[in-house]
Amino acid sequence: MADVETELRKELLDAFSGADYPVKNQMGLVPALPNGPSTKFEAGGKSFTAMELATKLSSRAEFPYDDAESLVDDVIEGLKEEGDI
Repeated sequence: MADVETELRKELLDAFSGADYPVKNQMGLVPALPNGPSTKFEAGGKSFTAMELATKLSSRAEFPYDDAESLVDDVIEGLKEEGDI
């Protein structure tokens, strides 16, 4: 699973690094995504759209985020807690 986590973390960081931080809510991330909410993240046979991640992890998000790293840390932690990675 560590490889899946590493690969997914890289994809998420690449996508969310372009956001205009601080990001106050999920909508603030959309402009950074190449395909908006339909942007797919894939690693180790797992696939999630940005919209799926937002829905699945909305209760775990702790906006505002000051940087991509803290946002991605929360996303990865939430996916682990959900048993998705």
